[in-house]
Amino acid sequence: MILKPRYEGPTILSVDGQPDDQLEPLARQRRRMQAMLSDLTDEQWRSASRCGEWTVRDVVAHLVGVNSFWHGSVVAGLAGTPTRILGGGFDPATTPPLLVDQMKSLTAHGLLEQFDSTNEALISVVAGLSEQDWSTAAESPAGHVPIRLLAQHALWDCWVHERDVAVPLGIATAAEPDELRSCLQYASAVSPALGIGLGRHCTGTFGVEATDPDIRFVLDVGESVSVRDEAPSTTVPCLRGDAAALIEALSLRAAMPATTPVEWTQLLAGLSTAFDAV
Repeated sequence: MILKPRYEGPTILSVDGQPDDQLEPLARQRRRMQAMLSDLTDEQWRSASRCGEWTVRDVVAHLVGVNSFWHGSVVAGLAGTPTRILGGGFDPATTPPLLVDQMKSLTAHGLLEQFDSTNEALISVVAGLSEQDWSTAAESPAGHVPIRLLAQHALWDCWVHERDVAVPLGIATAAEPDELRSCLQYASAVSPALGIGLGRHCTGTFGVEATDPDIRFVLDVGESVSVRDEAPSTTVPCLRGDAAALIEALSLRAAMPATTPVEWTQLLAGLSTAFDAV
């Protein structure tokens, strides 16, 4: 499904939090994944990931390309000319595999070097942001959003892909509370945000109550999506479960909990529609 990012009008997504709260978890997660990949054997690089027909090396090739997009988007936003690349026919189900295929000639070592360098370039540009810079508009798959939310999308995306590599290989993954909070917030909000543009629009107020660690917040979904850092009331449909397991389910890596309210099932059509997933 071709994405339809919002470039005009009100920002499509907002999340409560401090301006620079994504910097530390984003840098930590990427450097942790770099360390994990540096220990893999050639056979492990060729092994299957959780991403359809992609191997570990294909996942890393994808992340190299995505890192370049994030970096370019931040730089363009800071220059006052935010890009509109994804509004020109980008299909998240079919375009990424084409980009990965263009990197087939690279060795695992070459891919790791590019992953490391693009990570450091992204970390470097966001580490230099002022408090005001974090609110500057830049392009994400949902449209023009504050750079802080671009970083939150980048953290969520790479956190999930880290597990796409680690889980099939039997490698334990970290459970950092700030990463889990950020990824759970974004995984909950990205589907309705994408759904607005894709015509899979579900409105209302929704709650999340997660454990390990305890995370509670509220989503307001209308013409935009906002995440409020407060406990849900007893009157709203509430998604409950282990934080990491909820992120996996919201990111199309696992089934939703059996206790998921029907309203949440309707809310989550945006991401599955974008990726042509059932």
